[in-house]
Amino acid sequence: MLPRPRRLGPADVGRLGAHGMRTRPLRAVLSALGIGIGIAAMVAVISIPASSQQALRDQLATLGTNLLTAAPGQTIMGDDASLPPTAVPMAARIGPVTAVSATGTVDATIRRTDRVPVEETSGVAVLAARTDLPRVLRATMHDGRFLSDVTEHFPAVVLGSVAATRLGVGAGDQVWLDGRWFTVTGVLDAMPLAPEIERAALIGWPAARDLGFDGHPTTIYVRADDASVEDVRSVLGATINPSAPGAVRVSRPSEALAAKRFTETSFSALFLGLGGVALLVGGVGVANTMVISVLERRREIGLRRALGASRRQVRGQFLAESVLLSLLGGVVGVLVGVGVTAGYALVRDWPAVFPPVALLGGVAVAAVVGALAGAYPAMRAARLSPTEALA
Repeated sequence: MLPRPRRLGPADVGRLGAHGMRTRPLRAVLSALGIGIGIAAMVAVISIPASSQQALRDQLATLGTNLLTAAPGQTIMGDDASLPPTAVPMAARIGPVTAVSATGTVDATIRRTDRVPVEETSGVAVLAARTDLPRVLRATMHDGRFLSDVTEHFPAVVLGSVAATRLGVGAGDQVWLDGRWFTVTGVLDAMPLAPEIERAALIGWPAARDLGFDGHPTTIYVRADDASVEDVRSVLGATINPSAPGAVRVSRPSEALAAKRFTETSFSALFLGLGGVALLVGGVGVANTMVISVLERRREIGLRRALGASRRQVRGQFLAESVLLSLLGGVVGVLVGVGVTAGYALVRDWPAVFPPVALLGGVAVAAVVGALAGAYPAMRAARLSPTEALA
């Protein structure tokens, strides 16, 4: 009478499962590769948006979410409205407002030299600017200096970062502006909350009047106490233009910046789905590998059954091999996903963020896929009788 088969401990099952991987290492690596690609895609798709959101939070913490802008809208007749020249001091009278500045559109063109055709403006607008604009926008200078109480009266111009690139000039150079040479006194750094400034050439308010500027601001920038931003927003239009408050468009640039970042990550669900497809393909590959392994190891299965191994032990051996194979791909995939996220964050100058759900979840998903992929081959191996397997 044969003795009852002993139960295999977890360590024994693990060694048996790893045996097939050790004897066929190339097949194991190629099978795990599909799982690894899917897990890497899922980790990267979860981690990159998390890094993007953290970068946005850090950026808004620096720029501030308490900036409001007011611009002319349309009258009730559908005509273009305008802001009164007194709009800036009126806005400054609102209690929670801490700082106000403005720009105004100047009907002028700017070119690199007087030899460039007049229609070639490079998409650079000319704006009249108040000297306190950098303080309100928290702007920094890339090169040179901003307009001062002295230079705002003279043919001096400050360029936004994009405008300077398009014109191909820097601080100290001269540009041809409305039939006169203007000296570039400075170039601003990028301004995410005021992209219109990045593409503009800024001249002093008094100098703009010499070019026919009527003194009506076209954009007013308002800083308010953080706790009172929405209150200021609700009264800003009526305060700066009491006769036509509905003809004033008030916006919060930080909301536009957040919306822009959201559109940049709006394809995350699509990429997550593609990662899931890759994971599914990898799971099919593992299942195929395990079926072939069962066919190739029929004599081994038959010998183990003849020596007393139970169906459950044979099933556990092949299921463990499938799970270990997928776990290998999962661990490699997590490492690759971390590397891809870190590299992308470094290129974009973002902080690299790795949510625990992405790292631990990647390994767990790989194990589940391995269990599902190995279920059928394991049951097929367990159903083989010793005589059939050894025949």
